[in-house]
Amino acid sequence: MSLAQRVLLTWLFTLLFLIMLVLKLDEKANWNWFLIFIPIWIFDTILLVMLIVKMASRCKSGYDPRNGSQNLKKKVWYLVAMLLKLAFCLALCAKLEKFTDMKLTFVFLPLWALLIGAMVELGLNIFCDRRE
Repeated sequence: MSLAQRVLLTWLFTLLFLIMLVLKLDEKANWNWFLIFIPIWIFDTILLVMLIVKMASRCKSGYDPRNGSQNLKKKVWYLVAMLLKLAFCLALCAKLEKFTDMKLTFVFLPLWALLIGAMVELGLNIFCDRRE
């Protein structure tokens, strides 16, 4: 998938999500919160499939593992980040639909873990590049 296609797909799913969110918040549509987040989950599924395919390509014969150990760590981090985002979205929807009586602190734990991990990843990328 080319960069232009990924940008267009990201823009399209974000626009669709925001339109559905505005309709729900303006009370024009009485939809379930899980329905509102469907564009986000479709987009995340596409990203997860692409990530898993790239990780599985390491299993091909003739792959040189010497160049890819750092790359694999980054792809594992991306997979963990996607799963944390999914956990946050599911917990948020369950809280908004009143399926559970969970405190907001517990709803936001996956998001906070994702943000802390992203800051650590950013710091490692900045300071490791300076040493080399």
